[in-house]
Amino acid sequence: MVEELVAAGVSVASVGLVYVMAGARVVKQYERGVVLRLGRLRSEVRGPGFTMIVPFVDRLRKVNMQIVTMPVPAQEGITRDNVTVRVDAVVYFKVVDAADAIIQVEDYRFAVSQMAQTSLRSIIGKSDLDDLLSNREKLNQGLELMIDSPAMGWGVQIDRVEIKDVSLPETMKRSMARQAEADRERRARVINADAELQASKKLAEAAGVMSDQPAALQLRLLQTVVAVAAEKNSTLVLPFPVELLRFLERAAQAQPGPVQEPPAVQQPVQEQLPSLDVSLDQNP
Repeated sequence: MVEELVAAGVSVASVGLVYVMAGARVVKQYERGVVLRLGRLRSEVRGPGFTMIVPFVDRLRKVNMQIVTMPVPAQEGITRDNVTVRVDAVVYFKVVDAADAIIQVEDYRFAVSQMAQTSLRSIIGKSDLDDLLSNREKLNQGLELMIDSPAMGWGVQIDRVEIKDVSLPETMKRSMARQAEADRERRARVINADAELQASKKLAEAAGVMSDQPAALQLRLLQTVVAVAAEKNSTLVLPFPVELLRFLERAAQAQPGPVQEPPAVQQPVQEQLPSLDVSLDQNP
């Protein structure tokens, strides 16, 4: 009799152990457990840790609550200014309601992926090429709103959407390169013209100063000679300014000329020279 009771107790304990093992579940820290009892949703969502369900009656589905990084395949479209481009993006989202993510949509990951692709195509058609290249922050916000609106009903929150790359045709790349080169050349010419204008104003001021002091022009010429001679060139070609010639001409006219004796004074001296020679010859 005792042996039968012991055997029955062991059997009950074994059955209980099997029951516990069949109903025992462990939910990780980043997961939540949604219980379906006979196909009906239980209102209580199981938190992280050890939990029990009724074997063969309850079904526990775990939902990852971490932020998911999902790349959006490159979508080809035509912009508003009729340029064909290929744009790819990346979506960051997370589940905020585990029950809705299981009940409201069959596969929330696939649904978010398809919604991101269609929204990206829509953004391409509504935007200009310049907006895709330079105003991405605004496009990212618009794309996030387009995806987040239906995703809220699925228990999913869109954290961020980023446009990764915009691929252009080769002909468009060459056209943009030529446009950028022409724009840089235009700015270079404007800068050079502005520099010439400023230099001409300074030269005009310097010319006004030198016109008051003509010697300054000669000093400037000498400074130019010194600057050119520092290069150690074998040939020195130096322009000679006309103003310097005029200055020298005026200086020459201002100096008094050499004093010359009148011819009447010189004639008697010449006449006395032969008489002197004769007197010297006659002396013994």
